[in-house]
Amino acid sequence: MEMNAITQIVRNAMDAGTHNETDYQGEDGLIHCGVCHEPKQHLEHGWLGGGDALLPIRCRCEKEEIERREAERQAENRRIQLESMRRTGFPDAEMLKWTFDTDDGLSAKTMQIAHNYVDNFSAFKSKGKGLLLFGGVGCGKSFAAACIANELINRDVSCMMTNFSRIVNKLSESFDGRQRYIDSLNCFKLLVIDDLAAERDTDYMWEQVMNVVDSRYRAGLPLIVTTNLTAQELSNPTDVRKARVFSRLMEMCIPVRCEGADRRKLKARDDMSELRGLLGL
Repeated sequence: MEMNAITQIVRNAMDAGTHNETDYQGEDGLIHCGVCHEPKQHLEHGWLGGGDALLPIRCRCEKEEIERREAERQAENRRIQLESMRRTGFPDAEMLKWTFDTDDGLSAKTMQIAHNYVDNFSAFKSKGKGLLLFGGVGCGKSFAAACIANELINRDVSCMMTNFSRIVNKLSESFDGRQRYIDSLNCFKLLVIDDLAAERDTDYMWEQVMNVVDSRYRAGLPLIVTTNLTAQELSNPTDVRKARVFSRLMEMCIPVRCEGADRRKLKARDDMSELRGLLGL
């Protein structure tokens, strides 16, 4: 087949379907977009060693539409990625709702610290430093920790929030896979352990707690821990097992005393008031 014949075949194929109803032929002999009026063809001389060829090109409208679709595709991929990170990082689905936007304002100082940690996470991560949030029941420790994790996930930082009871249950499933599971926790740039010392007070439990904490320490990765323990209990533990864990946590984490109204009591009071009202009391 002669080159000119090949050129004509390719030209016809490229011309097909490139025009819209509003497109028109300009004074230059090229097809122009009926909206932005830019040419949708380019005259190529000596194409494929033969004669001239009209090659399709994108006008501004087509370029903008392609960019819009690409932006939508990337946004959808990001949404799917973030949802996947949250499902993996939050075994407790309720904590997915604990964000800075849902803060009730009752623990302003703690929440400001949480905001500051997120905004400066790169600096904390580079030094492998986290937070040890301690205080009474219902003062917002877990909420603040979940807010940090949720916001960091929004910023494409992989996080997991769990507790030692869940971790130990997982470790108990397989002896051979224990170290692999502990190592897998280090895939997360931030690990949040909720409610330290609420688990069973056994030698085995504290041994596994130390294994997880020490693994993060050796990997140089930050850890956030919440606990109802007091400053006295953290500073002067009752036995060697706890002393080892608390000492390592103090090395890895900045202690933050959390203070605020007991939300559980406030909610219980409000619920009781509502129910008493339904009874006419």
